[in-house]
Amino acid sequence: MKFQPTLMHERVHTIDVLRGMSLLGILLVNMFGFYLPQPHIDIAYWFTEARDIMWQQTLDIYVQSSFYPLFSMLFGYGLAMQYLKSQKTGINFYKFAPKRLLILLAIGLLHAFLIWWGDILVMYAFCGFFLIVLMRLKSPWLMTIAVVLNCLMHAFMLFVFAILGVLNLEMEQMPVDIVMVQNAITAYGTGTWMDAFIQRLADLSVQMQVGMWIMSLFTILPYMLIGAAAAKWRLIERAKELKLMWIIFAVIGIGLGLFIKSAPYMFTRTYLLDYVKVYAGGPILAVGYMAAIIVICLLPFAVKVLSPLAKLGRMSMTMYIMQSVVATFIFYNFGLGLYGKMTVQMGTYIALGIFVVQLIVAELWLSKFSQGPLEAGIKRLTYGKKLSEK
Repeated sequence: MKFQPTLMHERVHTIDVLRGMSLLGILLVNMFGFYLPQPHIDIAYWFTEARDIMWQQTLDIYVQSSFYPLFSMLFGYGLAMQYLKSQKTGINFYKFAPKRLLILLAIGLLHAFLIWWGDILVMYAFCGFFLIVLMRLKSPWLMTIAVVLNCLMHAFMLFVFAILGVLNLEMEQMPVDIVMVQNAITAYGTGTWMDAFIQRLADLSVQMQVGMWIMSLFTILPYMLIGAAAAKWRLIERAKELKLMWIIFAVIGIGLGLFIKSAPYMFTRTYLLDYVKVYAGGPILAVGYMAAIIVICLLPFAVKVLSPLAKLGRMSMTMYIMQSVVATFIFYNFGLGLYGKMTVQMGTYIALGIFVVQLIVAELWLSKFSQGPLEAGIKRLTYGKKLSEK
């Protein structure tokens, strides 16, 4: 018996919708990194125009730090679904899961080095190896480990803040490396592809420094574990019978999440409030968004109305890479050369425009093929079989 990739009739529509919506949030957040020297600046202090500040703060509250937890939970959920399927079929999950993660790691490295420094796939693959080691555990244990890892990080960070005596002090702008900022503006804004490549290596030295790998085990891995635990409980598949729970999660998650994330702007932006905004408000809002979408998907008309999002979600890997290809072409000098020339408002509109185009591309592509090109390639390499067209 051969282990089969997920077939169309086995797909969970709501998960695909959630992936599609996550792609929009990820693109809105990543947009700053496409047209600004983000690894070397603090976005909160970068803008001077009132309109830019207002748009940046709005994105910070509603989008920033809320979609990587959501996508991480979906990653864990999907991997756990594969594990549960292998348990039913009697096939060794560990024969295919590491192979798939290695392919993801390779794609992430190619993306990071050849297209855009802000890749997240490499970190997902890295954390994924820890996830599959723990996958045999029951849901309560997965949840416990996730909470412990997250709490250890919070305890350590708050201890450091307390030792430094900055918990209740107002945030100050971090020192900016003017040379690195200028190098990025020159390389991406006026340089060739090779100039951009060399600068990308410098940016990756910041993005993929050792501390970031360690940090991912306390920020990304816990949400993957939560997603895996939820999959073993089949919380999305059982959404109809758990409707009240999801409604409560939606109301509390969105309400509390938005309040926490707005706190630094409503009050004084202290180190404590800013930390809580990112590492508590972000994930809480992510759960709220997820719950709201799950509840909406229970409505009779939702399957048809949200079908474009679901199709986008079915091609999430292809569309994630496509976002980087299109955005770097728009902003880098070897393309349209708009790097550093964007207002936040215009950058947001461009992100929405790219997303709409992707909805159309997904619709057209899946009218002929059963999956995206990258998804088909990954499954072919993983399972060793050619997947047919529609």
